[in-house]
Amino acid sequence: MSVSAASLKNIPVAFASCSIGCKDEHTLPKRLDAIAKAGFTAIELSMPDLVKFAKLHLRKEVTPYDFDDLYTASKVVKAQCDAKGLKILILQPFSNFEGWAEGSKEREDAWTRVHGWIKIMQGAGTDMLQVGSSDTPAEKIGTDRSRFVKDLQELCDLLAKHNFRLAYENWCWSTHAPDWADVWDIVQKVDRPNIGLNLDTFQTGGKEWADPTTASGLVDKPDQQREKDFAESLDKLSKTVPGDKIYFLQISDAYKMKEPLSKDVDESGTRPRGRWSHDYRPLPYQGYLPVAQFTKAVLKTGFRGWFSYEVFDSGPDGKGRDYELDDFAQEAFKTQERLLADCADS
Repeated sequence: MSVSAASLKNIPVAFASCSIGCKDEHTLPKRLDAIAKAGFTAIELSMPDLVKFAKLHLRKEVTPYDFDDLYTASKVVKAQCDAKGLKILILQPFSNFEGWAEGSKEREDAWTRVHGWIKIMQGAGTDMLQVGSSDTPAEKIGTDRSRFVKDLQELCDLLAKHNFRLAYENWCWSTHAPDWADVWDIVQKVDRPNIGLNLDTFQTGGKEWADPTTASGLVDKPDQQREKDFAESLDKLSKTVPGDKIYFLQISDAYKMKEPLSKDVDESGTRPRGRWSHDYRPLPYQGYLPVAQFTKAVLKTGFRGWFSYEVFDSGPDGKGRDYELDDFAQEAFKTQERLLADCADS
């Protein structure tokens, strides 16, 4: 499928609330101001941002499990977004949901969070929950894909009672579904009308093409083989995934590590690509991933839905960046124009 410039004119653009702000004074209301003024029309509402806002707004300690307080705070955030012309696209990131053993405390916790997050979604006025493919070690959740499918079916059925949708994302450090093809296989097997894909330029480029643990920053293959394999993967995506099963596309780049990351998990149990994801994801054209190449493959499916910028930019050294909110948001919005131009055939 060709990608005409005309077909890209009305693509809606969102920005993740967790992807802007580098100082304590950069509160959520200030972030929303900058995002709206730059021209974005939606946000991804991040749970850590909501928890922090709830503490300030309610003037008390609030934990991620204080769902009544978070519901109250989410209604305030919705009102602020409404006043600025911002839609709350999703609530994110819901992690480590699938695969826990029946009767385990971890499974009980996962479902406690589900019910709490649904209440928050009602307050925020959003209909979509983002779920990342679990990075829980395989020795704890196993490798039986049918178990993951069953859990996600149950979640979809519960969400459907509220007319909510589930956007399933491949986290490139996931223990069971790190590739787009993995989550697409799972989504097909879940076979529910309210589940779709949350694709991400970092998650795919950073798994199939790049590698933060190698000196080159690239997957350890001969150059021609790596490019061939990546091109074939993108071609398969564009020809096999229906555009309407992609709920939104997250966009970021990645810095090439000056010193390769250790292949081992760190003291928190995070894998190298997880560490890379948390701090080394700038806007497109500021790193080295094939962002436009992946984006064009997604557009070839016929998808013309939400582009959402989700960056975690602590600078090339990961030590932090200092910037003004308005400048950062405007730079991100301008990047969208360049990215679409690079994706268009004509």
